[in-house]
Amino acid sequence: MRLSILDHGHRLRARLFFAATGRDAPDIVRTLLYRPDFFARPLLEITAPAMRGPSFWSAAEREYLAMTTARRYRCPFCIDSHTELVRIAGNGELDPAAVRPELVAVRAFLDGTHTGEAERPALPEHAVREALHVDLVWNVVNRLANAFGFTLRGDQLHRGTRALHRFGYRFPGFLLAGGDHTDQGDPVANLRHAVFEAPAVTPPSLRLAAGTGAAVPEPWRAYTTLVREASDRITGADIARLPGSEDEIFEVTVAAAVGAALAAFDTGLRVLHSGPAPSAGGGRMGA
Repeated sequence: MRLSILDHGHRLRARLFFAATGRDAPDIVRTLLYRPDFFARPLLEITAPAMRGPSFWSAAEREYLAMTTARRYRCPFCIDSHTELVRIAGNGELDPAAVRPELVAVRAFLDGTHTGEAERPALPEHAVREALHVDLVWNVVNRLANAFGFTLRGDQLHRGTRALHRFGYRFPGFLLAGGDHTDQGDPVANLRHAVFEAPAVTPPSLRLAAGTGAAVPEPWRAYTTLVREASDRITGADIARLPGSEDEIFEVTVAAAVGAALAAFDTGLRVLHSGPAPSAGGGRMGA
């Protein structure tokens, strides 16, 4: 990856875990287990229920939303991973070319939260909220995968995706323990606090500016704009030009990715609450 700390800077418990598994951990796992209290723990608190908890959407449909999000960001790592997860979670029964109309409608709504053209779909409120949580997670991960240069090596496409599906996007608790545990009473609020308010290497003001694009000094401004708006264009040279330590680059990158993802999420909630609930049938589907 483009930051050496993501390959070699893990805590002892994470290194022991990697050694015990006896295999090269995928880049997404290495990123999540690097300083998990900074953002990974609250992100995973959203991810596991969003992707495998009870939902209006089947597990395969949620993987479909993740896959189409990856296509929007032109992220090869995420496209390949979630295409395979659609196949695994749906037992080959979900045809991406013939998804049900509800899924088409919520996909259009999610895309609209990024363009300012979102219209509330004729779906139950809980279904839209659940889709927003799925989209929030992968809006973050795709940007990080592009920025840090995630790649799939060896048999990771099949082995890693099967493991994610089998364990429901959950990690052993001891790997995520430690650091700030401030509970805001909501997992999304916990993510905001961890990334933008909790003590870290960089000051909260820089992280908040990276997340919103407000008053970011150069050369951070150009880089954080790419993270938020065109992460697929980031190169190793872009990161090499940045000042400070790799820890600072890590934090600012995460802040820019999370800030952009939360902006779309907040837009979706505003649209969802902007009018009366539409008339629509349908209940929850099994996970």
